[in-house]
Amino acid sequence: MIAKTILITGATSGIGIQTALQLAQKGHTLYLLVRNAGKGTEVKNDIIAQTRNKNIQVVECDLSDLQSVSKAAAEIRSQLDSIDVLINNAGGIFPEREVSKNGFEMTFATNHLGHFLLTLSLMPLLQKGKARVINVSSDAHKTAKVKFDDLQFEKGYSSMRAYGNAKLFNIYFTRSLAERFAAKNITAYCLHPGVVDTGFGGSSTGFIKFLLSIARPFMISAEKGAQTSVYLATEPDIEALSGQYFKNKKPKQPSSAANNNVARQTLWVKSEELVDKYLL
Repeated sequence: MIAKTILITGATSGIGIQTALQLAQKGHTLYLLVRNAGKGTEVKNDIIAQTRNKNIQVVECDLSDLQSVSKAAAEIRSQLDSIDVLINNAGGIFPEREVSKNGFEMTFATNHLGHFLLTLSLMPLLQKGKARVINVSSDAHKTAKVKFDDLQFEKGYSSMRAYGNAKLFNIYFTRSLAERFAAKNITAYCLHPGVVDTGFGGSSTGFIKFLLSIARPFMISAEKGAQTSVYLATEPDIEALSGQYFKNKKPKQPSSAANNNVARQTLWVKSEELVDKYLL
């Protein structure tokens, strides 16, 4: 097996830690993009202790802050000539509407826009590596109801609707990457990791908290939840499946909304407009 250079966002908790650990066990070089550098260093040292793989670096990157994303991308470009795999894993759900430093609704910023900017900012290195881009989506995308004239949920905020929209955007982004960059040997995949018991949504209240309490006994472990991400990062000869949505290591059909090419193209154009001044 040839060791790959793999970047992963959100590597300090839940699925992210397990994805990093399993990839480190396979001997790959990892760059952990994390919001909290101190916590990232702790995770790095723990993974090294467990795997004896010292090829692990930490890069501070707050996906909700586009200036932080640009800075992280610049740091990575100064250290690497190419990237083999980018795993856009970080995510979040917010019980109340919050606004990022750049003025964007936090669910949209953290789950979609930050990863959009990161991926485009690293595109020269991804092209050199003939890379795979892996976006962690969710079956929650089936709850999406997108209003492009109110992407920021300034009217009638719903945490689950905002999250569902963002997860649908992950699928749109994946399909657009696969379409737009196929000629440059970029492939892209998205996935539902399963309903994973990671403490995700732990700050939720009301009905969401109630739903999580009911679902928790049926949730899978973070170790199992990471398996499809690891599969997509390492499995040979899956290029023909670029653009597809995976569950349990197999392509699955997402919702009918995921096939809306007009909405997909609209999201790309709007996202480009929003990140334009942060692209280096």
